[in-house]
Amino acid sequence: MDQRVLEAQQWVNAAYTGVPGYERCEENGRTGWATMFSLTRGLQHELGITELSDTFGPTTMGLIAAQGPIGQGYSRNANIVRIIQHGLFCKGYDAGETQTGRFHSGTAGAVSGLKTDIGLFGSDGTVDPKIFKAILNMDAYVMLSGGRPRVQTIQRWLNGKYLNRSTFFVIPCDGIYSRDVQQALMKAIQYEVGIPDDNATGNFGPGTQAGLARNPVGPGSSQSWVELFSSACAFNSPIRRPDGGATEAGFQYRWDDDLASWVRMFQRFSLLEESGVGDYRTWAQLLVSMGDPDRPVSACDTSRHILGGRGARLFNAGYRVVGRYLDESPDESLDKELQPGELAAIFAAGLRVFPISQYYGRGLEDFSWSKGYDHALLAHGRAVGYGFNAGTVIYFAVDYDATSEEITSNIVPYFNGVAAGLRSRGGRYVQGVYGSRNVCSRVSSESYARHSFVSGMSYGFSGNLGFPMPDNWAFTQIKEFFFEPSSSDSFPLDNNVWRGTDPGCGPENVNGRDATLDEFLAFTRTLYSLAVSYGGDPTDRVLEYLRYPKYDGVRTGWTLLIGSVDEAWVRYVNERVANPVRSFLDPATRLSVNLDHLAATAHAVYRKGTGPGTASTRGDFGGWAGDLCTLYGEWRYAESSYASGYLFVEARFAKLNVESTFALTDYIQDCDGQLIGTAARAGGRIDDVIAAYMTGTGPATRFRQFYLTRHGGSAQNVFTTAKNMLNGLHGDVELYGLQSAAILLSGGVVTLPTDMPDYKLDPFVQGYADAVERLSRG
Repeated sequence: MDQRVLEAQQWVNAAYTGVPGYERCEENGRTGWATMFSLTRGLQHELGITELSDTFGPTTMGLIAAQGPIGQGYSRNANIVRIIQHGLFCKGYDAGETQTGRFHSGTAGAVSGLKTDIGLFGSDGTVDPKIFKAILNMDAYVMLSGGRPRVQTIQRWLNGKYLNRSTFFVIPCDGIYSRDVQQALMKAIQYEVGIPDDNATGNFGPGTQAGLARNPVGPGSSQSWVELFSSACAFNSPIRRPDGGATEAGFQYRWDDDLASWVRMFQRFSLLEESGVGDYRTWAQLLVSMGDPDRPVSACDTSRHILGGRGARLFNAGYRVVGRYLDESPDESLDKELQPGELAAIFAAGLRVFPISQYYGRGLEDFSWSKGYDHALLAHGRAVGYGFNAGTVIYFAVDYDATSEEITSNIVPYFNGVAAGLRSRGGRYVQGVYGSRNVCSRVSSESYARHSFVSGMSYGFSGNLGFPMPDNWAFTQIKEFFFEPSSSDSFPLDNNVWRGTDPGCGPENVNGRDATLDEFLAFTRTLYSLAVSYGGDPTDRVLEYLRYPKYDGVRTGWTLLIGSVDEAWVRYVNERVANPVRSFLDPATRLSVNLDHLAATAHAVYRKGTGPGTASTRGDFGGWAGDLCTLYGEWRYAESSYASGYLFVEARFAKLNVESTFALTDYIQDCDGQLIGTAARAGGRIDDVIAAYMTGTGPATRFRQFYLTRHGGSAQNVFTTAKNMLNGLHGDVELYGLQSAAILLSGGVVTLPTDMPDYKLDPFVQGYADAVERLSRG
């Protein structure tokens, strides 16, 4: 509680309670919009306005202007002075005593300090209408958590340069790129292109577009245009580099090589022509989520069936991939889902496809952890039914303007549920997200969606205003129209820019088969040979390629866990190998083994090692220990059905045809990866190690070998090592964070093991130890 804020609340309520239209604020000593609204209504009453509102509009501003300069010596209305003083206290500025209602030097000093923070350097302590409005809102003029100094510099520059324009008002100076800041930059651009003040709305209209087309920015451009352009670049920073680092643009007044270099990087990131200057399409991409809606594209999506001659017509129009729906909500009648024979028609036309999953998805009520889990199971079933191979990305849709608060409360939990649901089905498919820039970035960061499909054409969404493009974007939707509107078969289509990071699915990605063991071993030999020619540690390279893309990236946690993958190496292989092996038939069980899971486990062991003894490490978490954490989360979610952790493990661990994040195939991949990674770490050539293991007794004795090699043949060692991992006794803070995230992803909001009493946790761990020992006996 802030005593001066409490005094403001008490004063404004005492002064205006009983005035028609006044609304009391809570007297809690905490600043907020309610207090500012009460002060605003009190001000309106003092100005003679009878219809009071929370809005500090043109009538209020005009009547303030009629008061004349409000500063030292002002004496027309003591309560107006008190409102200024209490507003300043609520914003953190010491305005001095308030009892006399006198605008004294302390008040003037506070106003001058606020104006300096706004960017009006060297200003006096008088209050004009725009400053009064700035006092009675919740915008911050000092750096907030998450703010960036470069952004704050630009915010203050915009205020200082354009506040004299009639339609420009004070913007925050908190270092955070927001909707208000984005629109302020747009207004500044409109002033510079010659749009009259009254028509400068901050919208990206035809006049603004024409003005930008007339004003490309590059060498020799004026200071004002370089300042505006570099501001837009800074707001869209940082840009993720191929090596995993990030590059920021700075605010500057003249063009130089550093800015040109950043522009080329941004153009490459945005799939624009790399001109290295601020041409119209670059301006558009920096300013609005749709960019230039008329730019050439090679992707589209539609709710209509691509049958008959539609595929050929799309191909002839330049499209190469189309987004289609796996299913639709039970009470919808749009008939938008894929039809029998449609995939074959799409492929025959030379097109690829990317699948979209949407069940409602148009309001907050459509999103929760359990709904995400259920929708993932439905999407998995439909994708299997259509024959999509393992590794296919499915884009789960958020088809409305979710606020940051709603993303936190419902959207992220929904996608955590999606991740858990897909993993419970063996992790066959990869999670993608469709939504605004903010939705895509948040979900990718917090729920580990691999790719983003950005609803860029919804440029008015709050989630698209003031947010840069997510660095994992694969598609961005920029224009909605009717394809061939003059034809008898016109249908609605959305144009999408296709980055190519998600290649979509072609005929080779549908109704595929698992490789034979011989094909798998031949593939590893090829990979090893390519790795030798590429350079670096060839064993490390092979494992990098095999684990990519599912088990890589900052967002998924794998870069933090064991380090990143060299994507240039991945491209090197893909340019030389037409059909890489993604899964193969296990020679012992004849089950399908996901090669990326096995390789990720082996790579974690190879890079980080395991043990010793009962110590739990990053190498363990990359395999069995990570799966055990997700199984724990799954148990906590299902506690109402399984109060006993022992019985839960007995029912869900290492089972076939049972929904589980640690099914039999997961355990097979963990055991194989552990043993192969250990042998490679000891110095074996990875292709030789895999061949010796797979063609020898490895598959038939994997459970026994794992039990002996990792746990010394002791169920007590299994118990102790597992509990050390769950309880965070490994002493690795980053690993503990990854472990907690894995648990929350698989179980929603649950009790973490560190908060679980031993009498509840021990049976779960014992169930796992007993099962590992039992499996080791064959």
